[in-house]
Amino acid sequence: MGAGFTRINAVTIIQTSQGLAEYLLSSHPDATRAGIVVGYDARHNSRHYAELAATVFESKGIQVWWYEEIVHTPLVPFGVKTLGAAAGIMVTASHNPAQDNGYKVFGSNACQINSPEDSRIVISISQNLEPLIRSLPGESKRIPILQSTRNKYFALLGKQIKFVEGGRSKVPFVYTPMHGVGLRYMSSVPELLGIKGSMTIVAQQAEPDPEFPTVRYPNPEENGALDLAFATADEKNVTIVLASDPDADRFAAAEKVDNVWRQFTGDQVGILLSYWLFSTIPGTVSSDEYFLTSAVSSQMLRHIAETEGFNVRETLTGFKWMGSVAKDLREQGKRVHFCYEEAQGYMFPEVGYDKDGIAAALVFLDACASWGSPWAKLQSLYEKYGYFKTMNTYWRSPSVDKTLMVFASIRDTGKPFPENVSSRKVLRWRDLTLGYDSSTKDNVPELPISTAGQMITCWLDGSGSDDGVRFTFRASGTEPKIKSKVPSHHMRDQSANTGDKFI
Repeated sequence: MGAGFTRINAVTIIQTSQGLAEYLLSSHPDATRAGIVVGYDARHNSRHYAELAATVFESKGIQVWWYEEIVHTPLVPFGVKTLGAAAGIMVTASHNPAQDNGYKVFGSNACQINSPEDSRIVISISQNLEPLIRSLPGESKRIPILQSTRNKYFALLGKQIKFVEGGRSKVPFVYTPMHGVGLRYMSSVPELLGIKGSMTIVAQQAEPDPEFPTVRYPNPEENGALDLAFATADEKNVTIVLASDPDADRFAAAEKVDNVWRQFTGDQVGILLSYWLFSTIPGTVSSDEYFLTSAVSSQMLRHIAETEGFNVRETLTGFKWMGSVAKDLREQGKRVHFCYEEAQGYMFPEVGYDKDGIAAALVFLDACASWGSPWAKLQSLYEKYGYFKTMNTYWRSPSVDKTLMVFASIRDTGKPFPENVSSRKVLRWRDLTLGYDSSTKDNVPELPISTAGQMITCWLDGSGSDDGVRFTFRASGTEPKIKSKVPSHHMRDQSANTGDKFI
């Protein structure tokens, strides 16, 4: 946030909202009646920016469906879906630092906007830059929807609970909303599960605070972010810790095993949730059962699917892709049970087409009530399907130009790609920015090309100690980071670790 046209502020919020409003009026035949859902989190200026946006939409004659209080991000696309709205916006910067804020747009399909719609909206914004409103004359006609939409959301969330023969065990756990909005939604989860009194809250992080004073970055993935939660759990003699990021669309979990806190990776939580939902499919698993994962997530889910007979569809990173693919499959009559990406994002299509940290917490606790220890369950899955380990690393980039230089240097290592990476032979090279895949007949990738991002993946041969690795190098779409993922697989734990750390 800050002054100027390259920062988010009152003027750029008005400009963006004017452009979005004009786009909706020109592209959606019933935009004025269908309206737009507007929500906001607890960050600095979030409500102010949401009020400005709502005023713009009302001045254009578009009905505003208004959340009167702070909400978690998934409630906006849920509102779009249940109300049949033309669009939705959420003012949030998710787990970014305190000085950031953002403007997230969902289309009429209740998914994050995607190409080519995003480009058309950008064009419309550029054509509507002069702020034309100061205040809305007369009384606002925005309609408050929080209570009714919240009730529908939790009613649908309750249907995700699986019947467990023999009853459900009470699972004590510690929860932190990371100074965000999550507690006012997470507080309903134990009651839904019939385990009231099982949740202990991290007091220092319970209430929304836009300064995020107890953490360096309000991101459960960051080292040290869960330290207060671990300390609280130790004090209460609890072995399960759950967390959501400030807008509660991401979910993290940890378990204390042999007196050591083990935080599950995003892939590990994704595998546990996938296996739970697969194992509770009633009757015979059919060819219509689908699970979705991203191109940089672990290959373990695909390996399980090949063994057990269900389908896995891979998408580009980001729920703008995953949500639309899930919706398309469901419209074809397929049953899409679950979607996940390794960056702690988990989506349940029956609830909504975006990641949802509260829904993930409910399903995770439901599974734990049956399994007991989630860490022990994960080890049993490794023993059955093989060990899949991933080295996750990132570097903060000082500028977009520096990021582009890094990727240019990678592409310069070989034309069209290098023969080797370190001591390993390159078996396949895919560049989704340039649109190249060495494994296809015409060298065109099966996944969509995205020139707006940077993403290179290469498959490398085995070393004798593992079954090979897949190396992905990409630029984050939401943070100034360059990320690398190096997953490996072997039937023995130590061999998978060896392959995982080859670089």
